[in-house]
Amino acid sequence: MSTQIFHTPEVQDFLRLASGLDQAGGNARTKAIIHRILSDLFKTIEDLDITSDEYWAGVAYLNQLGARGEAGLLSPGLGLDRYFDMRMDAEDAALGVANGTPRTIEGPLYVAGAPVEQGFARLDDGSDANGHTLIMHGTVHGADGRPLPGATVEVWHANTKGFYSHFDPTGEQKPFNMRRTIVTDAQGRYRFQSIVPVGYGCPPDGPTQALLNQLGRHGNRPAHIHFFVSAEGHRKLTTQINIDGDPLVYDDFAYATREGLVPPLVERSDADSIERNGLSGPFAEIAFDITLSALVDGVDNQIVERARLAA
Repeated sequence: MSTQIFHTPEVQDFLRLASGLDQAGGNARTKAIIHRILSDLFKTIEDLDITSDEYWAGVAYLNQLGARGEAGLLSPGLGLDRYFDMRMDAEDAALGVANGTPRTIEGPLYVAGAPVEQGFARLDDGSDANGHTLIMHGTVHGADGRPLPGATVEVWHANTKGFYSHFDPTGEQKPFNMRRTIVTDAQGRYRFQSIVPVGYGCPPDGPTQALLNQLGRHGNRPAHIHFFVSAEGHRKLTTQINIDGDPLVYDDFAYATREGLVPPLVERSDADSIERNGLSGPFAEIAFDITLSALVDGVDNQIVERARLAA
């Protein structure tokens, strides 16, 4: 259609009406957000001449996205999670806040309430027959560079099928498999034994992959391990490391890869290393130190509140 109506008083008045801006009740922030979203959507419909058929196909897509519970998967896939990280990086730069370990996206698969261990934890329960033993360790440092005793390191990752406990469609994993909270020791150190995870792809029959197909994009992630790291007087760090050598390390559909978050993975087969770690055979080792950033005027100015599963 060549007719342009968006900027007419009738449409602009209608946008205010639909957004509740002319009503005394409601929430002013919600009204402002809805007004902006509706305005942008109306303008997009006009500029791209979106048809009614296309619009209702989009509505059906949103219904399917919700029914499959994939909104949290599509969000990083479209770069929205990464964009929030970019905004937080820019805010830090404007405030002169120095970050040690880079932040990166949380993802949709965290579960609160993992068992708490002191210094060391065994994450996996030994049931993954294809698992290759992993030992990962490091020191958590404060903004002043000193080790942080008593910091909490929450860690979670997938098994060798790319599935997370509590979200495993096979039902094979017990609750909190490959999920723990580790409290750092007197030297600020954490250490855990688990297995090397593998990457995963979006469900091939799901709405996220369907949209990615329309964009000509894949829906795969490299193998990775998630972390929340917290300590008194510091901002909570949300980050994850990618497994070195994975072919998708720098081709992550969720855009979570950042420099400084791909530590070397070293294969150990010598008898001394095996004995020192209390193992019976070869294993992989990752050393990854973590540095937190200080509170801003006594406040964690970038804490993220969102719906998360608790078990």
